[in-house]
Amino acid sequence: MSSWPILSLVTFLPLVGALFCLVVNGPKEAVDRNCRSAALLTSLATFLVSLVLWVRFDPTKASFQFEEKLDWVPALSIGYHVGIDGISLFFVLLSTLLTPICILASWESVQVRVKEYMIAFLVLETFMVGMFCALDLALFYVFFEGVLIPMFLIIGVWGGKRRVYAAFKFFLYTLLGSVLMLLAIIAVYWQVGTTDLPTAMEKLDLPFTWQCWLWLAFFASFAVKVPMWPVHTWLPDAHVEAPTAGSVILAGVLLKMGGYGFLRFSIPLFPEASQYFAPLVFGLSIVAVIYTSLVALVQEDMKKLIAYSSVAHMGFVTIGAFIMNMQSVQGSIFQMLSHGIVSAALFLCVGVVYDRMHTREIAAYGGLVHRMPRYAFTFMFFTLASVGLPGLSGFVGEFLVLVGTFKANTWVAFLATTGIILGAAYALWLYRKIVFGELTKDSLKGILDMNRREIALFLPLVLITLWMGIYPSSFLDPMAPSVDKLIGDYQAALKLARTAALVP
Repeated sequence: MSSWPILSLVTFLPLVGALFCLVVNGPKEAVDRNCRSAALLTSLATFLVSLVLWVRFDPTKASFQFEEKLDWVPALSIGYHVGIDGISLFFVLLSTLLTPICILASWESVQVRVKEYMIAFLVLETFMVGMFCALDLALFYVFFEGVLIPMFLIIGVWGGKRRVYAAFKFFLYTLLGSVLMLLAIIAVYWQVGTTDLPTAMEKLDLPFTWQCWLWLAFFASFAVKVPMWPVHTWLPDAHVEAPTAGSVILAGVLLKMGGYGFLRFSIPLFPEASQYFAPLVFGLSIVAVIYTSLVALVQEDMKKLIAYSSVAHMGFVTIGAFIMNMQSVQGSIFQMLSHGIVSAALFLCVGVVYDRMHTREIAAYGGLVHRMPRYAFTFMFFTLASVGLPGLSGFVGEFLVLVGTFKANTWVAFLATTGIILGAAYALWLYRKIVFGELTKDSLKGILDMNRREIALFLPLVLITLWMGIYPSSFLDPMAPSVDKLIGDYQAALKLARTAALVP
């Protein structure tokens, strides 16, 4: 098993399904049916293979595992170097889990250009998994930017009425920040002569001013992806116009790219700058938590409300990442995983009623519990998970972040806690408006409850949300050694910098 290129298999297996879809021909109905089946089977196979990573992962090691190294551009010391540790393991699993769910969610709702749609999702999965596995800065950049292309097409071709505007806004926001990150990667390459991440972490020794400039360049890219206030404005438009599965993968995986980037690149490579700019991150995160929660309270579109709630929840992630103690960093990672599951499920809940009524306006609904009891239970379950009910996944991540933050800065912890109160307000308000009350609208009196396919979509997400809430140590323990090493290296670098500053 150790000789298998298991990471490469997980990364590139979706392309096999994409290639099949690309070459399949025949009548449109047959092509659509074959492409749907091929995409679903390929993505399920990829998920099953990715579970081998978890089974074979050694939770006592802090180092990278399943490493693969090949010369890619030997003349420039750029290589194909992949590997995972406790920080990246679960992001790979999250990507491979949500892809087949997205494909199944699109089974009936996507009827136009089905072949191209399935190809886009399979290519997107390869880029997502590759990004979380990449241990070379140049390779990471290729995967990181590659994600933009299929996501741009998914929004722009299969989205709503303003899909082209939303797609270009998403593309331009993320591309602009990424160009700055590319310049920073080139600067790192000039300093150490390679783009290999472990080598760069070991050899990179930059003056404080240079660290600050390069940190800001990486920050420009990752902050847009999180997204942090005030560069979050692309997200509501992208969510509203994207098809349901596009919103699921956008909230479930793509928003995690920024938080992951901070932990994998910004903090290890530029520790002094990370400490210096931490108050800036806290300030922007607090504004995001409070401001976007208030904005969510006045939304009339279900998707837009959940999109703004995502910005607020990701504010906890960035606070936890830069507090840099064991509880806060583990909480930050756990919150990203939990949000990936819960927000994906909430967007699927919106998709269920949208497929029936073709509107996302909150005012168009009410009293669905009388006609859709299974839907009402599922929507309630994930609403409570989003609010942070103890026993569900949302509680663990937020609690750990707040405990770690309280140790370091009580004011940041206090202000962040207001987001939990506001989060409960808008989430429960949305649920009450959609589900409770009398069924007075004639258009809703014939609406049908969830079918077997839709139940199959939610069942794994329900079980994982319960699992993470009841037995969080099964997720926290594998990431603990890697998080401990990250914090230890960070503190050692700061101590070395302070010692060097005292020496004349």
